[in-house]
Amino acid sequence: MASNNGLASLGIEGMSSAAHALSLPATAYGNDPQLEVMWAMKAYNHAEVYFNLISSVDPKFLKLTKEDDKIYTSFREAFSDLSIQPLDPDGLKSDEGKEKWRPFCNQFDGVIDDFNYGTLLRLDCERDYTEENTIFATRIQFFAIEIARNREGLNSPIFNSKSDNKS
Repeated sequence: MASNNGLASLGIEGMSSAAHALSLPATAYGNDPQLEVMWAMKAYNHAEVYFNLISSVDPKFLKLTKEDDKIYTSFREAFSDLSIQPLDPDGLKSDEGKEKWRPFCNQFDGVIDDFNYGTLLRLDCERDYTEENTIFATRIQFFAIEIARNREGLNSPIFNSKSDNKS
């Protein structure tokens, strides 16, 4: 995932202003297009860091939160039959999917910081973040699916392909 601009193009002042703006409550903005751009940049930056991480470190050994065990156990109890490779966006976005995810997500309110913030999630975990391979999900959905992918070895092909190229 290469980035020539991203947050670095904002400079120190711009990033500081963006961080401050993103810490304000949503009611302070309405539908401000600049805010949407800042959120998109923050989500992209998170995706870029995560992809670089799973490219550099064997994902089976990654710990994404202090609550990985709880998230994984709860996720697999609630979604034992959900295929996470590839991920079907309807499982998250359909009305039925949203109803099933809501109680799962809400149990992490106060446990995982910003559990309901938006983040980017890959549909096919053997591929990079691209427009056609990415959906918008909540942070706790990202953690649940990516922790499962890491523990179940599904993100290993990314690491293996990057480490094979280094040899």
